[in-house]
Amino acid sequence: MERIRMCVVCREGKEKKDLVRIVKSKDGEFSLDLSGKMNGRGAYVCRNPKCFEKLKKQHSLNRAFKTNVPDAVISSLEEEIFGQKQD
Repeated sequence: MERIRMCVVCREGKEKKDLVRIVKSKDGEFSLDLSGKMNGRGAYVCRNPKCFEKLKKQHSLNRAFKTNVPDAVISSLEEEIFGQKQD
């Protein structure tokens, strides 16, 4: 049985495969964790573009990682997840 993870934006519990994991390494670098096994602090986000828009407006990653996540990093993650920047 798959453990349930919670989206940092909508707070909905979903299976790990339905979410995207964003990782902050010890060096302070942010990256997309497609394997789900990278070292570092992780935060899960729905694969839903609307949820990602809320993430940007509510600064959800800032709260999850307890640090300021630059807009450029968020834009880069968005492009990696969805293939292009969402409007």
